[in-house]
Amino acid sequence: MRFSGKDRSKTILLVFAVCGLVLGLGFYFSGYSYGARLIWAIATLPVLATLLAEILRSLWRGEFGLDIVAAMSMSAALAFGEMLAASIVALMYTGGAFLESFAEGRARREMHALLSRAPPRTTMRYIDDRLEDVAVDTVRPGDRLLIRQGDVIPPVDGRIASNRAFVNTSALTGEALPISLAQGADVLSGSVNAGDAFDIVARHEAKDSTYAGIVRLVEEAQASKAPPMSRLADQWSIGFLIVTIVIAFAAWWFTGDPIRSVAVLVVATPCPLILAVPVALVAGLSRSAHFGVLVKGAGPLENMARIVTLVLDKTGTLTDGRPQITSIHLEPGFGEDEILRLAASLDQVSKHPMAQALVLAAQERGIDLVLPTDVSERGGGGRRGWPGRWQKCHRRRAQLRCKTSRRKAGRNSRH
Repeated sequence: MRFSGKDRSKTILLVFAVCGLVLGLGFYFSGYSYGARLIWAIATLPVLATLLAEILRSLWRGEFGLDIVAAMSMSAALAFGEMLAASIVALMYTGGAFLESFAEGRARREMHALLSRAPPRTTMRYIDDRLEDVAVDTVRPGDRLLIRQGDVIPPVDGRIASNRAFVNTSALTGEALPISLAQGADVLSGSVNAGDAFDIVARHEAKDSTYAGIVRLVEEAQASKAPPMSRLADQWSIGFLIVTIVIAFAAWWFTGDPIRSVAVLVVATPCPLILAVPVALVAGLSRSAHFGVLVKGAGPLENMARIVTLVLDKTGTLTDGRPQITSIHLEPGFGEDEILRLAASLDQVSKHPMAQALVLAAQERGIDLVLPTDVSERGGGGRRGWPGRWQKCHRRRAQLRCKTSRRKAGRNSRH
């Protein structure tokens, strides 16, 4: 895992705050209260200095947040000798900052995984049918490339040169089922060959391809400075800060005890919000990535709460790129579990999305599957095999047809 300098500094501050608090507690319970207070103060000072520097930069940009309350509580606690309270607030602040940094780092890693999907090398087919493994950057327009079964199509815009190709575009378009492309059709870089091997003819160099343009746009968006945006917890920060200061001074004024004002500042420090917001962002980004939705960072995720109108392309539908079996319609002769067992048993050896959906549906029903033998598959045209009975399956669009027989007698079913 790679860390940026900012991420690394937040990690170091968190480790420093944790070690300082734990070590100070050890000294305190061992009877060395002076040493404990000194350790807590030393552990708090770097956090406070970093926080003050960030506050000054934020104020220079015209931003105002609840971090000021945390800085005031740490400063007041140190000034009046409440070192343990200062150390606890420092730990809460560094913990929240680390979680927020972790959330953004996770989003960057997920985005990098998507952008690095295209392979760096490909197979070139020459006029004499000689094959050579070459770097994608060396491919020129007009070159003929061989795409083997399961290969990711390289980032060179191309057209199908073979009679037909069967590709899975779910990672790019969200379409659950692979599509069939005829000769001369354009093919998307990043798609996966879900059928037999086929050839494509490159139209552009890798650096000029559509895929490379998408990568550049994403990198520019990540590097660009986002407009000032406050977190949800910071929207009422100015009013909250004023009320906190008034109550703290009132407590000092009426009691004559400055520790009372320190207590008000420490209690008013929004540690739950400082921690809760990053935790919620981490959870949201993680769940989004789990379902294939990549969010640039914590800020855009928070902005989604302000969305009034959502515009979707194509048919206005959202999918997770995987088909599901929702119902089974049978002709007389078989029960649902029986035909599902036969189809799923044969489909265990296939990577086709429909095959995986059938296997998952059978597993969810607790159906015992058998390992098929003598399996032969034709890309986009189905497969034959022997899962206890001879069986042939083929697909037309989203409909699966299976023919089974014990010997020569046959029965038909469709689901």
